[in-house]
Amino acid sequence: MITVDTCGITAYSPLIPAIKAMCTASPGETIEIIMNHADAFQDLKEYLSEQGIGFREIYDGEQMTLQFTINGKLKKYPNN
Repeated sequence: MITVDTCGITAYSPLIPAIKAMCTASPGETIEIIMNHADAFQDLKEYLSEQGIGFREIYDGEQMTLQFTINGKLKKYPNN
């Protein structure tokens, strides 16, 4: 399992290390993303849904966690 803890990241979006982990994961690998930034958490949930990736949400106070398994290559979106 790949675990990425983005709590406390303020210099850049917490989505950057989350997406990096997704892009480097092998098919079948489980990823756990831990966040405390609600907007980024919602954005990541929407992205996973668009990708057709099921996920598990865990809430622990201000800390939010998404757990999911990469099933294959991520879908690419055309540049508009």
